Amino acid sequence: MRICVTGGAGYKGSVLVPKLLAAGHVVIVIDPCWFGNHLEQHKNLTVSPGNCGSYFVGTDVVIHLAGVANDPCGELDPKLAWESNVLATAKMADVYSHAGVRQFIYASSGSVYGVSDEPEVTEDSRLVPLSDYNKTKMCAERVLLSYADKMAVQILRPATVCGYSPRFRADVLVNMLTMRALTDGKIHLLSPDLFRPNIHIEDITDAYLWFLERPSLTGIYNAGFENYTIRQVAQLVADRLGVEVTEAQGSQDRRSYRLNSNKLLATGFRPKKTVANAIDEIVAKHAAGELKDEDKWHNLRWMQRKAA
Repeated sequence: MRICVTGGAGYKGSVLVPKLLAAGHVVIVIDPCWFGNHLEQHKNLTVSPGNCGSYFVGTDVVIHLAGVANDPCGELDPKLAWESNVLATAKMADVYSHAGVRQFIYASSGSVYGVSDEPEVTEDSRLVPLSDYNKTKMCAERVLLSYADKMAVQILRPATVCGYSPRFRADVLVNMLTMRALTDGKIHLLSPDLFRPNIHIEDITDAYLWFLERPSLTGIYNAGFENYTIRQVAQLVADRLGVEVTEAQGSQDRRSYRLNSNKLLATGFRPKKTVANAIDEIVAKHAAGELKDEDKWHNLRWMQRKAA
């Protein structure tokens, strides 16, 4: 198949695209490469330095990963977040649905649930998006669902992704706490009792492949398998590295929810990796001198630096 992957040079894309190529697909990546391009050259790979407002007619499937990611980046430029995450997505859906694309896989976010006291939130739970970023993901979902009569729309709401990627991110929870421990020799937490669901990057990219091969699985699916408090994640890191953990209150990010992914599991999908695996992989890369804490691994820092 010919597959267009927006944001294919990003954190998840840098793991997903090699898997698609290994499966024999022709892949067109649309990505401005703000954070570099860590994809290896391949005869079936084309990388176009555009944004998600760029289109490739003749594509069979679109996997839409692109957009302004996380709350701090959305707050840096809310207008850009709404234009990139909602307006560009709407234009893509319109262009590709009329061009005969039969399958559209969208990377939404579990953050659309915002704050919930439920033991676990399901796809039918109330959405309480707190930030512009959360709201853009919710709105993009609703736009895409309006095209469900024209193509197979598959929406995944991933938990916070963790683990190593060639385009690493040191600003997502597990990765961030692990890098703090490795760099500073200690971890300081804000609002440690908040719950965050997690998913390993190998599992979320495998989930996209799972849906690619099963276009009949339309609609919305949660994707997250380990619901931990921030304190529990820090303790997993501390147990491996023997560092001190200190705590305070006052995090600006008030999200707290536990994800239920039974709907995804009912399709036969099974995760293979854990938060503990992600920590160990990052520690090993750091020990081998292949990974250190740099601004380019932090989306907000890098966007601020580029804008300066």
